[in-house]
Amino acid sequence: MSNAPANLKYTASHEWMLLNADGSVTVGITDHAQEALGDLVFVELPEVGAHFEAEKEIAVVESVKAAADVYAPLSGTVSEVNQAAVDAPESVNQDSYAAWLFKLTPDNAGDLDKMLDAAAYQAIAD
Repeated sequence: MSNAPANLKYTASHEWMLLNADGSVTVGITDHAQEALGDLVFVELPEVGAHFEAEKEIAVVESVKAAADVYAPLSGTVSEVNQAAVDAPESVNQDSYAAWLFKLTPDNAGDLDKMLDAAAYQAIAD
């Protein structure tokens, strides 16, 4: 059973989200996703300032086994990327919740309420 912290929201495509005090949303891939992918060797993140629609490809993570798209969980503008995850992709395997990928300023913060909670995510992930 993979780890899914209760304070986060999730997508069925295995992204996690954390609402920050400034209204931005931190996004990464779940523990389940990194386990399924195996050892990550490459992370490609979006450009700061780029706008993405919900459920569109926004980033790529690549392991020794496969490459996987990361999808924008919400429509919004990229406000920050985690260069440390690019420089050390293995950090996502070590702690997928600490090694976030990017932050979005959502077009509609209320959309976060439509995402899966930890229990609902665990039900589909395990």
